[in-house]
Amino acid sequence: MTIKKIKEELNSADSPVAKSLHHGTGFKVLMMGFKKGMILIEHKAHVKSKLTVLEGAVIYKEESRVVELGQYDEVEIPVEITQSVEAIEDSLCILSQGAS
Repeated sequence: MTIKKIKEELNSADSPVAKSLHHGTGFKVLMMGFKKGMILIEHKAHVKSKLTVLEGAVIYKEESRVVELGQYDEVEIPVEITQSVEAIEDSLCILSQGAS
């Protein structure tokens, strides 16, 4: 139901919609939904993370690189580096954080 809720909320959202899919000791998995043009503003990850695109396409930006990600592409997100994500299509992503 998490993905359905995200898609419903995106109909009236002005910014990305994120919800917890699963979490435990030392890790969490978030689902993130974007409408085309939405931006997850600059921020820093405080734990090891990976962004995977399930639907659509996004641009992942950090201090020294820009990576375009399509369906099923993924990127490792370094700790304590300023980064952002911009949707170039309506998109659904998984963000996994924590112990690997």
